[in-house]
Amino acid sequence: MDVVVLEAAHPEAQSRSLRPHPRAHRLPPQESSPLPLLGDRARRSRRTHRVAVVLVVDDSPHVREMYSEYLRHRGFGVLAASDGLAAVQLALGARPDVIIMDFAMPNMSGTTAIKRLSNHARTRNIPVVVLTGYPYEAIEEGALEAGAAMLLTKPCLPEALEGHVRSLLERAGEI
Repeated sequence: MDVVVLEAAHPEAQSRSLRPHPRAHRLPPQESSPLPLLGDRARRSRRTHRVAVVLVVDDSPHVREMYSEYLRHRGFGVLAASDGLAAVQLALGARPDVIIMDFAMPNMSGTTAIKRLSNHARTRNIPVVVLTGYPYEAIEEGALEAGAAMLLTKPCLPEALEGHVRSLLERAGEI
């Protein structure tokens, strides 16, 4: 299972990484746990001052790198995973704003990963874009019924993918 974490292009996007909160040392000792920072109030205030994070999931390293590099260049924070199992684990920990998921992957298919993400409280509201070269199979296997927000076919220009990601973020009130 190969998981790659890529840095964001802008310095403010780096605040989204999994490092401790920069003001955590100023909290009183009984509140120094990171748990208070995970509440709705903290999440809302963080979202107003941060870059949106996209998780790119594809078993092809070339495809994964192309979309990751493009989105990072366009100002997104980017996480990447090479299969559905790694994607579920990474999404549960990092809670990205949007997930771009290939359909046909080793270890766990895109549809199975979407079902797991849709059934978990931490990830059920994250929009998932299925990006596949097998649209009929994805439809037959029920990718949209599993919880995918949209289905796009490969090849897909990075500019078009960015437009769809931005529209999902606008719908969710993230940008």
